[in-house]
Amino acid sequence: MTFISQTKEADVVLIGGGIMSATLGAMIRQLQPDWSVVVFEQLDELGLESSGPWNNAGTGHSALCELNYSPAAADGSVDPAKAISINEQFQLSRQFWAHMVSSGYIGSPKGFINTVPHMSFVMGEEHSKYLRTRYEALKPNPLFASMEYSEDRNQIESWAPLVMRGRADTGRLAATRAAEGTDVDFGRLTKELIGFLGTHDGEINYGTTVTDVRRGTDKKWQLKLKHKASGEHGSIKARFVFIGSGGGALHLLQRSGIPQGKGYGGFPVSGQFFRCTNEDIAAQHHAKVYGQASVGAPPMSVPHLDTRYVGGKKSLLFGPYAGFSTNFLKSGSLWDLPLSIRPSNIYPMAAAGLHNLGLTKYLVSEVLKSRSAKVSAMQEYLPEANGADWELITAGQRVQIMKKDRKQGGILQFGTEVISSSDGSISALLGASPGASTAVPIMLEILQRCFPREFKLQWQDGLKQMIPTLGVKLNDNPGLAADTMAQTASVLQLD
Repeated sequence: MTFISQTKEADVVLIGGGIMSATLGAMIRQLQPDWSVVVFEQLDELGLESSGPWNNAGTGHSALCELNYSPAAADGSVDPAKAISINEQFQLSRQFWAHMVSSGYIGSPKGFINTVPHMSFVMGEEHSKYLRTRYEALKPNPLFASMEYSEDRNQIESWAPLVMRGRADTGRLAATRAAEGTDVDFGRLTKELIGFLGTHDGEINYGTTVTDVRRGTDKKWQLKLKHKASGEHGSIKARFVFIGSGGGALHLLQRSGIPQGKGYGGFPVSGQFFRCTNEDIAAQHHAKVYGQASVGAPPMSVPHLDTRYVGGKKSLLFGPYAGFSTNFLKSGSLWDLPLSIRPSNIYPMAAAGLHNLGLTKYLVSEVLKSRSAKVSAMQEYLPEANGADWELITAGQRVQIMKKDRKQGGILQFGTEVISSSDGSISALLGASPGASTAVPIMLEILQRCFPREFKLQWQDGLKQMIPTLGVKLNDNPGLAADTMAQTASVLQLD
């Protein structure tokens, strides 16, 4: 019996069985059904790393509640541009998911998306003043028109009872709420999308690691394969390769040897969450409540209390508590970070490290926190929380981008970045947040960058079927924005 793929050549090879590869594969299958598509996932199941429901916040990032997407300027003003951009991107993802549901390509949307209001909650005079300014900057925009603001404790308690119950009646508090927020199980969505690909002539390989990616003399990419369980080796050629393996993407990007990938490094950040599966407690809270990050903390460490739906069951998640591990994947090796160091990236990585000593100090303090200290931190947001009701779980591994910078030598970047060869034959995705929520616009960028002729001359009609408002800014078209959001909400069965 053979375990390695017997396909010797493919038009498209997708490395990694997460939401990014799943989205790109589902798009290509509809745009170019005559192309052969092969997926390689090194684990025995899809979506177990960053796409897994307990490995990410599942927020459906749309900048409704994430304060780091709209920080205050030095003069106290708030520029809504980035928040609007993030929301625009999420609307594209919603349209694509609605298309997949309405076309019968994937199952019930209730399996992967549910309505959960998005809230921001802050304490103290300065933070409350900021939140009011943020609200006033976002509210006039069509994509944020439903946002509510309140400093009334009774109103905030009606929105988030667990956050207010037992809280001392002192100090200024403020909150915003957007009722149309969502919770997304990207692990379930990944399985649905790759399931569609598998039933439409795509080939899905599990337990198979891509160990090397090299350009052949015929200009095609030669991939070396290893089946973990059997130890069997193999290879496959590809006309186009997408490296969407999360933290594992950096190693393969380096192996490819493309000049565009030189100088990039990765800084892994681990994290833990408190999870409560007590149905009586979970029933008392229905929102995602985001606070302000601590001074020196990275954006992904913003404290939040999330309502989650996983496998049809409602639970609560609080965190994160940042940590550090040299793994690039949760299932990876402690050697991932040291083995990623190259002559081309050692200086940018060192420079970025020197410019982020505050982050290092923060991570050390987080690692040293006891469980009781973590419970105390949670009680700042849930005053009556009982640590016995919450279990501490380890979340997915995030690998932040470290890259060259003319002024500083090297910088640490907290977003995502697409790196492609000059001829578009290979592309990789590095970075983290907002990640999964913006998978569709990220994959659109890859399609446009790597297949410019097809994108412009052949695929426009197909793309418009998947994403009707492609190329249009919804925030600049209030009527269209309202209609589009209502239509996708109806198809996705959102309340």
